[in-house]
Amino acid sequence: MVLQEQIDRHKLPEHVAIIMDGNGRWAKEKGKNRIIGHKNGVSAVRDIVEGAAEIGIKYLTLYTFSTENWNRPKFEVSALMELMVTTMSNEIKKLKENHIRLNAIGNLASLPKKVYNKLQESIAETSANQGLTLTLALSYSSRWEIVNAAQKIAKQVANNQLKPEDITEQLLSAHLNTANMPDPALMIRTGGEYRVSNYLLWQLAYAELYFSPKLWPDFFKEDLFAAILDYQKRERRFGLISEQLN
Repeated sequence: MVLQEQIDRHKLPEHVAIIMDGNGRWAKEKGKNRIIGHKNGVSAVRDIVEGAAEIGIKYLTLYTFSTENWNRPKFEVSALMELMVTTMSNEIKKLKENHIRLNAIGNLASLPKKVYNKLQESIAETSANQGLTLTLALSYSSRWEIVNAAQKIAKQVANNQLKPEDITEQLLSAHLNTANMPDPALMIRTGGEYRVSNYLLWQLAYAELYFSPKLWPDFFKEDLFAAILDYQKRERRFGLISEQLN
């Protein structure tokens, strides 16, 4: 039986977040330029998005470019930005055909104008779609996001729009980039590393973590399905004990 057929559609994680790690190492192992790894990583993105949509995942968030990634060699950053524009142009038709809505989080204002404009254009073109919401975390840092939320709340307190005692978990969540989506129930990281790398730190509080040794260009929908099946075997207690759940 193929993995997809083993998945219980009634126990799907509503939101899956992925750290797509290993493009550069994949290219290095093959004696190729790191950019080739990123280009091959696009094929993995396409397959994972397709697989998530097939089984009914509602939200998929991909760690596409972190604020720390700006410190990489200028050639690589420039090539990555150009790749993003090309990919969005090439994939927009398929996103619309599959009713996938594109979204983005992060310090989007820091993106090059060409990338920012294409991103906003693609988001607008898919805004009416009712299927999977595909979110790209671009120029994203969870610490930046939390500080940004705290600053917004502090301004409201300073303007007497809020009292300090009004600040709750729900209020802070409402000021995060992810305010309009549920927290991830499952976070997947490829590439064999065991860390979350400043990704959705607040939102991952109760997420199940799944680490794959596969480098991102080698991670496809069957690997996603394996992660979903592993998730479905776990008991999510949220601080309770098993007997309370039953």
